[in-house]
Amino acid sequence: MKGTGKLGVWIVISLLMATCACGSKKGQGPPGAIPVMADTVAQKAVPVAIHAIGNCQAYSTVAVKSMVGGEISQVHFTEGQDVGKGDLLFTIDPRPFQTALKQAEATLERDRVQAENAKINAQRYEVLIAKQAVSRQQYDQFRTNAEALEATVRVDEAAVENAKILLGYCFIRSPIDGRTGNLLVTGGNIIKANDITLITINQIRPIYVAFSVPEQNLPEIKKYRTAGKSLKVEAFLQNDATGAEQGVLTFIDNTVDKTTGTILLKGTFSNKKKRLWPGQFVNVILTLTTQPNALIVPSQAVQTGQQGQFVFVIKPDLTVEARPVVVNRTINNDAIIDQGLKAGERVVTDGQLQLVPGAKVEIKGSLNSSDKGS
Repeated sequence: MKGTGKLGVWIVISLLMATCACGSKKGQGPPGAIPVMADTVAQKAVPVAIHAIGNCQAYSTVAVKSMVGGEISQVHFTEGQDVGKGDLLFTIDPRPFQTALKQAEATLERDRVQAENAKINAQRYEVLIAKQAVSRQQYDQFRTNAEALEATVRVDEAAVENAKILLGYCFIRSPIDGRTGNLLVTGGNIIKANDITLITINQIRPIYVAFSVPEQNLPEIKKYRTAGKSLKVEAFLQNDATGAEQGVLTFIDNTVDKTTGTILLKGTFSNKKKRLWPGQFVNVILTLTTQPNALIVPSQAVQTGQQGQFVFVIKPDLTVEARPVVVNRTINNDAIIDQGLKAGERVVTDGQLQLVPGAKVEIKGSLNSSDKGS
């Protein structure tokens, strides 16, 4: 009886193992098939672009100084404020200059009266000299005196104009549209003429983005820029998913930097939303042209072997072949293929380490779609 019981237990265990084995075989793919991820070779137009790191620069920068000395009686803005061209920024105490102007105007009026009187006397003596009633010496004396006073009047007029200019300097206005920075001198301070910077104003609309590219790119940049079209420049802010700011290439430096082998370029951006800020670093893409009908595969599909770069191409019978390819360039996570592939072919993007030419595969999915093989 004991032997019969043990035999029954072994029969049950064997049946259970057989059932598990059958269940596991049903879940498997074709015998020997290697699971892989795959994508289809796409064909579309792609930009020919140069990537670089750029730095934002103010379109114009003005360090505001006073042209006259005196006490700052009033500051008409707050730090970091946007100001327009002609807006009043500072007032220097104008009273000494107003007094100087009045004095210059009074001197001018006095000398005008004297010059007018001298002119009348010279005209009288001109009549008398014609009648030989006075000597030539007397006539010359009155004539030269009249001319000297006329010159004095012109000097006085210049002095009045200068006094008006100095008085105008007491009211310091913004020379550009821009944004004020840190206020360096507050009201009540005494300043000297053309001494210290009172405020720095940066024009940020528009704004420059400066970046350097290898000198090897210069011929292509010149080629496409001289073709009569503007080259698009995009600036991507770090940690900002809003999108790129759009600009155009407006400056190519006239010399290559010998130490770095690069050339300086600048793009001009309207910066309407003020996302770009002077001194800020951005990622720059300079688009030269568009390449039509380019063949594109995920960069993960491209492998490197002893014979160079290749991809595993999936045939209709779900076997793979290792096909050499020529990669033009990589954009983000895509490789642009010049030779070796055709549009619509499927290539392995993951699982290549288990593959050899002729191996059977089972497509589990795609990096870009839900494409699956049967």
